[in-house]
Amino acid sequence: MNRRDSIKSILLGSVATGLVINGCTTKTSSVDGLPEVKETPLYGRTEKEILRDQELFESDFFNEHELATIAVLCDIILPKSDPYVSATEAGVKEFIDFIVRDMEDQQIPLRGGIMWLDSFSNKLYNKEFIACTNEEQYDICDRIAYPEKTKPELIQGEVFFTRIRNLTLTGFYTSKEGIKELGYKGNTPNIWDGVPEEVLKKHGFEYEEAWLAKCVDQSNRGDIAKWDDEGNLIS
Repeated sequence: MNRRDSIKSILLGSVATGLVINGCTTKTSSVDGLPEVKETPLYGRTEKEILRDQELFESDFFNEHELATIAVLCDIILPKSDPYVSATEAGVKEFIDFIVRDMEDQQIPLRGGIMWLDSFSNKLYNKEFIACTNEEQYDICDRIAYPEKTKPELIQGEVFFTRIRNLTLTGFYTSKEGIKELGYKGNTPNIWDGVPEEVLKKHGFEYEEAWLAKCVDQSNRGDIAKWDDEGNLIS
């Protein structure tokens, strides 16, 4: 099992399987004379929340260097692996960029972590992290990517990398591309032919022919069953 498959198996066995991606529409609304903003009713935003979202989208926190660093880290954590897209191709950089505007408690740890990363990279290779070769970047990440194996003087880097990794996985596996990769389809209609005959026989049961005709005949799958007052199936 490769690293990507390991990540997916962990997510499928955790609460991550309950996450869904939010849809959007072109419906608009306005509050107290403010400009109309795009509304996303599928995820239950109130009008005030919609306006706050607009304010967040119009604000900035990271500079270009910080965003470039985050993009490199995202693709180290989840690189492109045919047929799967990379983290940045799924919009994870933009996801993290929005998160820090929405959750201010993420700002100092992430900005400080990038500063630490560049400082450590300068000590090792005399250049900032994004200027390093791919091999050098992986060498740096390998030193801080494994909790309980990190050298004491690199714990700050470990904490930062863990935070970035968690955000990357959250952003990717709640994106359209990530949900597709997981194979999560939600509740979808299918065809049910009843309990298998061998299972029924094992427990001493069998279907009545009338039930089979009325309930398992797929040509009638759209019909609603009708019952009499005594609980007998009519049709």
